[in-house]
Amino acid sequence: MLVISQDRLDGQVAGTSIRALELARAISASGADVTLAGVGEPPPTVAGLPCLGFDPQHPGAIAGAIKGADVVVTLPQWPPLMRLLRRTRARIVFDLYVPQALETIGGFPGSRDRVRHALTEYAIDRAVEALRVGDYFICATEGQRDLYIGMMLAERLIDGARVASDPSLRSLIDVVPFGLPQGPAAPTPGAGARARFPAIGADDEIVLWNGGIWPWLDPGTAIRAIGDVATRRPGVRLVFMGAASQVPAQRAGESARALAAELGLLDRHVFFNDGWVPYEERATWLLEAGCALYAHHDQLETRFAFRTRLLDAFWAGLPVVCCTGDELADQIEAEGAGHTFAPEDHVAAAAAVERTLAGGRAAFAAGLGRLAARHRWDAVAAPLVQYVSDGRSSQAPRRAVRPGHAARHGG
Repeated sequence: MLVISQDRLDGQVAGTSIRALELARAISASGADVTLAGVGEPPPTVAGLPCLGFDPQHPGAIAGAIKGADVVVTLPQWPPLMRLLRRTRARIVFDLYVPQALETIGGFPGSRDRVRHALTEYAIDRAVEALRVGDYFICATEGQRDLYIGMMLAERLIDGARVASDPSLRSLIDVVPFGLPQGPAAPTPGAGARARFPAIGADDEIVLWNGGIWPWLDPGTAIRAIGDVATRRPGVRLVFMGAASQVPAQRAGESARALAAELGLLDRHVFFNDGWVPYEERATWLLEAGCALYAHHDQLETRFAFRTRLLDAFWAGLPVVCCTGDELADQIEAEGAGHTFAPEDHVAAAAAVERTLAGGRAAFAAGLGRLAARHRWDAVAAPLVQYVSDGRSSQAPRRAVRPGHAARHGG
C-alpha cells in the first residue's frame, strides 16, 4: 500500500495530510504493509509508518514506490504525478473528499476572470482524470457521492454491465467521512485561547471558530452575531482559531478583521489567531470553549463540502452552532448536538449561540458522544479497508484523457 498526501506530513499539517495519515493507520491496522508519501522532506517514519518525500511537480522520488505498490490511495494530483498513476498496474483509489473545483470557483475573489477560469479548468481536469483512471473512489458524504456519480455518468463511465453487477455502485464509490481519534480529548499544558489572548478572562465565555477563514465561509455573520450576544452577555468572546497562508484565505481574514474593527469588537469581543494551532495542541482550545460556531454562505461549495473541523468539536464534547445546508448540520440537529441557523441570518445565529451557552455542555453531551462514536477513524475507514482486504483486481480500463485536457496537462 502507498498512501500519498497532497501536502506536508510534518510541522503544521493540513486536513488533507491528517486524513492521509489516519487512513494509512487504519489500513495498516488491518495487516497491510503501508508506506506514506508527503510533500517536502518528511522524517523517515511518521506515526510508526515508513515515509517518503516528493515534489508534486517532479515526483520521481516516489516513482519506484508507485511501481512497486499493489494499491495506491491519493487525492487527485497535478499532471506529473497523474502520469505516473496512469502507467502503474496498481489498483488506484482516489479520495474525492475535497470538492476542489467548487472551492476554486468560489475561492478567488478579486482575481482576474481569466486566472479564475484557468484554475477552475485545472481543478475539473484533475477530478475528471481521476474518475477516468481510478479503480475505486471514496468521498465524505452521500451528497458528494451523488455529485461524483453524476460526473461519472456525464463522462460515460457508468454502463449497463457495471450497474448489472452492482446496482448500488458501492463497489465503485463509497462514503468514508473524516474521522476522529478513539481516545477522549485531553488538554495540553500551556496552550489554549486564554494563554494566547491574555485579554480573555477566566470567567469569559469562549465561542470558538476552530478552523480557518476562507472566501466560501461567512465570518461576517458570526462576528455580527457575537456583537448582538455581547449586549446581553458581555463576557462572550469569539475566537478565530486558525489562519491559513494562502492568498484567498488571507484576504478573507483581512475582511473579517476589518468588520470586527468597524463594529468596535476587535480585541474586545472578537480575537484572531495569526496562524494554525498545532494539531496536537488543538484539544485545549476546544475544551476551554462553551460552544463552536461556524457560518457559511449559501452556495455550491457549502452544499457539497465536509466541515472537518466540526468533528473535533464532537471529539471534545463541544456543542456546535452552525448553518443549515449540509449533512453535518443535519446530523447535529438530529442528534441534539447543538443548534443550527439559516445562512447569513446573524439574528438567528445570535439566538442559537445564546441558547447553546445557556444550556451548557452537559445538555448536549449525549448527542455529541453518539456523533463522536460514529466518526471514529476505525469506523469510517471500513469501506476502504474492506476494498484493500478483498484484493480485487482492477475493474476500470485506463481511459485516455480528452485532447483539451491533455493539452493543459502538457502545458
